Formats: sequence, structure tokens, C-alpha cells
Amino acid sequence: MTVGELDKAADEARNQKDYAQAIEYLQAAIRREPKNEMLYNKLGMAEWKRGDNRSARAGFLRATKLNSKYADAFNNIGALDYTQKNTRSAVKYFKKAVSLDESRATFHVNLGAAWFAQNKVDRALTEYTRALELDPQVLVNSMRAGVAAQIASPEERARYAYMLAKIYARRGDVEDCLRCLRKAKEEGYRELANVYKDQEFASLRNDVRLSEVVPQPAK
Repeated sequence: MTVGELDKAADEARNQKDYAQAIEYLQAAIRREPKNEMLYNKLGMAEWKRGDNRSARAGFLRATKLNSKYADAFNNIGALDYTQKNTRSAVKYFKKAVSLDESRATFHVNLGAAWFAQNKVDRALTEYTRALELDPQVLVNSMRAGVAAQIASPEERARYAYMLAKIYARRGDVEDCLRCLRKAKEEGYRELANVYKDQEFASLRNDVRLSEVVPQPAK
């Protein structure tokens, strides 16, 4: 098999969640092209999915050494660090990814999540707003065989939906605000009652539709 064929076979294996087979294909491809940063990045993705975080990080780092402008690999190091609750490091790598390619909505979503984890809500809102501008469907798109990891656990989707509701509320877009609040509720967001505290929702508090989505807390 050629390097291209091995790469394609690895993508198909990752699609089928056969990460061990994907790793074999990618390792074979790397033996033929040891300076191909994209192969190392994909290898890191497969190893991460398999549960080998140390090898995954090594793969991503190797990709950045081979290409210091490879935004996907920097993003993936950040995503790996985020899942290990090292948000300080995650912010560092997400910021690097954004600086290399500002047009990627995924990078902004991830940086927003990391800022939110540090309770830096204004910074998180800025990143979520930019992600929405770049791709309104950013959390809907499938990333199964992609090369950039996206933080998209149910908790993060719920948080993102709530942040989007704030953004729409600021814009005066009531319909989309309510839609996002419903999504946050479906995803199990635990702090929905904050709509009666957060200033962004002040103009909606006399709208009966808000109480239908989020019942007013008992006084």
C-alpha cells in the first residue's frame, strides 16, 4: 500500500472506531514518510481514542516539531490537556491554534470552554460569539474522522447552548435565545435558573415564554 492508501485506510478504521488498526496503518505510513506532520497528528488522534494519552500527546508534539504552524496539532494538545483538567495549559495551546488559524470555529469553541472552566466568562463569551459567527452549526458537525479535536461532551454542549442564548439575548433575538435555552435544558445544563440573575436576559423576564422554558424559582 502507498502512503496515501495507508492514510485512507486509517481514516476508514477510525470511522469504524477500530483504533488499533488505524494505529497500525498510520505507523506503517510514518515509516515511509517520517517527516509527515499530518500522519503524526492522526496517529495522536487514534492513540487518544484508544486511551493512550501519553502516546497521543507525543504524536501531537511531534507534529508541531515538524511543522511549527500546524494549528490542528496545537489545538489537539490543548484538547487533551483540557480533558485532564489542565486548563492553564489548554488555554495556552488553544490560543496558539487560534493565532495560527483564526478562521476555525472549533478552536474558538475549545478556547471558550477552557476560559469558562477558569470562570473567565467574558472571555468565554467572546470566543463563543466568534465561533457562532464562523459556523452556526459548529457543535452539530461530525468530527469522527477529523484532524482537530473538539470539546463536545454533553456538559460542554449544554454550556455552549447557554452561552449562545446569552449572545442571542444581547442581540435582541428572542426566538433563537429561547431555542438555545431549550437546547441547554435538553443537554442537562444545571444552572438554567441563572436566566433570572444574568443581566443579558433582563429584557426577557416579562416574556411568558421564558418561564415556560425555565420556571421561575420559588420565592
